[in-house]
Amino acid sequence: MKTRVLCLLTDGFEEIELVTPVDLLRRAGIEVVIASLHRKTAVGRGGIRVEADVSLAGLNPGTFDLLFIPGGPGVGDLRKDGRAATLAREFAAAGKPVAAICAAPLVLMDAGLLAGKRFTAHQSVAGTLDRALDERVVQDGNLITSQGAGTAMDFGLALVARLAGESAADQVAADIMA
Repeated sequence: MKTRVLCLLTDGFEEIELVTPVDLLRRAGIEVVIASLHRKTAVGRGGIRVEADVSLAGLNPGTFDLLFIPGGPGVGDLRKDGRAATLAREFAAAGKPVAAICAAPLVLMDAGLLAGKRFTAHQSVAGTLDRALDERVVQDGNLITSQGAGTAMDFGLALVARLAGESAADQVAADIMA
């Protein structure tokens, strides 16, 4: 069975943080399903429109191997909605990895997943996530976090390595001359 990633999409997502990891995962042969919380098309922080593959409503999260939550101002919507935190708890309880970049570790905080864990996040949320490490990508057990748009390539390659192995990540990196 093919490895599958569930990627959440809402207005205000950070374009680089969504597109870069999704592209790298797909280059590695991993199926990524972009699921919208609201409308089929979401508008990113920079005004770029992305069309979701499916709606989150009615989706069976149990068929996915990793949850990926992009950052950006849309994280506020994810937090208010609550479904992202619920999904993060479900994935963690099932022993599946949860990945968050930029401000998205706030969703992991809401889900109660950061206690006793090493993690990183964007400097803009340092006041709320005061234990965030100043590292580009941090993996602690099944939590994978990254700082922001500038670390999206490292983050995406870390996700590929987690799901398909280091050799797959090395091959993707070589293919794109990273």
